[in-house]
Amino acid sequence: MRRNDELDAEALHVVARRLVRPLPDNPTVVDVGCGAGGMSVPLVEALAARGGGTVVLVDAVPELLDAAVTAARAAATYSTDAAVRVRPVLADIATERPAEFASPADLVWASRVVHHLPDQRACVLGLIDALAPGGRLALAEGGLEGRFLPWDLGVGEPGLEDRLAAARAQWFLRMRENMPGSVRLTVGWNTVLAEAGLLDVTAFSYLVDHPAPAKQAVRDWAVERLRWLADAAGDLLHPADRQSVRRLLDPQDPAYVGLRDDVFLLLAQTVHVGRKP
Repeated sequence: MRRNDELDAEALHVVARRLVRPLPDNPTVVDVGCGAGGMSVPLVEALAARGGGTVVLVDAVPELLDAAVTAARAAATYSTDAAVRVRPVLADIATERPAEFASPADLVWASRVVHHLPDQRACVLGLIDALAPGGRLALAEGGLEGRFLPWDLGVGEPGLEDRLAAARAQWFLRMRENMPGSVRLTVGWNTVLAEAGLLDVTAFSYLVDHPAPAKQAVRDWAVERLRWLADAAGDLLHPADRQSVRRLLDPQDPAYVGLRDDVFLLLAQTVHVGRKP
């Protein structure tokens, strides 16, 4: 997660500044599912640059919350612009209402969190309940799947990444179907926010772009990403492709992803934003 945060950092700083710009003075910003603090630090620095405020960090995993708090408080300490308070909350939004521990919020940021919950619409409504009047919900869900491999790797049949992506889509479908109490979401996120009563619903996308030849952190990310995709695909992947993946993940193989100069990272994440009346 820290590696991902490092690779996303430049883009997330731009997003954080964009999101906090319209907020009132001394706002409260909630980072739901903060993980290791990838967005927490940009939010702290963005608030410091505009006069200060409070960042509430929420996660259900103590180790992740501790890591996010450490990083956010370090950013707040190093800032010379204005005071930013960092408040940790150990909570699981699958079973606890955000309004009970993170209200009233001027901005709620939730990135790649809602799709892990059985009833995604109900989760969005819970996040909206935590908003103060005029507060904004920023939901980072959807976009374009990250790409990192050349089409022809010289190992197996060309187009491996496309087949991995197709298998991952099937894995995601199975994950949702097997989730107890799962409810299908049959409309786009903009419709969900509008039907929930938010105003001025809009969206924007940000790009994470590390072209080849990439630094070692990108190659290390590619190794972990390929391993995760292969594990998720399981029996959905053809045996010949599984053999190709084994070669690509073998440090002793000339095709090892971690040493290739043609590995890159390119993805687009969409942020859906709406304002509470």
